[in-house]
Amino acid sequence: MTSSKTVLRAVLAMLWLPVLLALVEAVSFHVRNRSNGTLVSSGRTREYHLYVPRSYDPARPAPLVISLHAAGLWPAAQMETSRWNEVAEEQGFLVVYPSGIAGGGPRMWHVTRGTGLGEDIRFISDLIDTLRASYNVDPARIYANGLSNGGGMAFVLSCALSNRIAAVGLVAAAQTLPWSWCTDSRPVPMIAFHGTADRMIPYDGGASPIAPDIFPSVPSWTASWARRNRCGKDPVESAAAPDVTRLEYTGCADGAAVALYSVKGGGHTWPGGKPLPEWFVGSTSTGIDATRTMWEFFRAHALR
Repeated sequence: MTSSKTVLRAVLAMLWLPVLLALVEAVSFHVRNRSNGTLVSSGRTREYHLYVPRSYDPARPAPLVISLHAAGLWPAAQMETSRWNEVAEEQGFLVVYPSGIAGGGPRMWHVTRGTGLGEDIRFISDLIDTLRASYNVDPARIYANGLSNGGGMAFVLSCALSNRIAAVGLVAAAQTLPWSWCTDSRPVPMIAFHGTADRMIPYDGGASPIAPDIFPSVPSWTASWARRNRCGKDPVESAAAPDVTRLEYTGCADGAAVALYSVKGGGHTWPGGKPLPEWFVGSTSTGIDATRTMWEFFRAHALR
């Protein structure tokens, strides 16, 4: 009888073990990926994840980097993918990862005309105000960047908050708003990274399997930004890595340079960052570190 009870306990333990492990993993995932800040903007409670490096000195104004996640992702995922925290720790700047609104579906940024667009712009502006109230943020060195849908939001901010955003960075950016929407004429420095084998946002433009929009080609869209910044017509092309070509526009108004890094064979990914599932988004290049390259570009451009 005793041996039967022992066997029964063992069987029950084996049955419950996967459930227990799944529960532990679920709790662990929640802890790793939860946001650490909230604010109310446009009547909504909005979330963000803030990283303050140990090297932050309250006595010295620090730059602020705003990094925006892709559609379907969340702040902690953008933090892990971009690895901005590592650079922030070395350089002493703050990084904040805002959260888009799920609204019954995946979290995303509203980068098409509508109420949501204005609310997202207001949220980022309110977030800047909130952080400046608690930290010594240098108002001349606030930067925005993003992946995919987040990169599209960085473009929006360059138009709607050009008086607050010193420069922007776009990675595999999804551009859905036409240039005619951006009526702000202030030259905003821009650095972009895009894979030539990106199936989600085609490098040469066209239809996407994840959105109904027809996207412009990345080189032509970059040229439009160069015209906005009143750059010279002939960009300089050079090799940044064996699989990366840099196209740089110079002679821009107010020194607002425009640069495009084209990653040969690169997918819908963050070069040099944490690889995303290759079966879905394609390969992640290690030939260039988009985050560190972006920071070098940012630090050369302060708001005038």
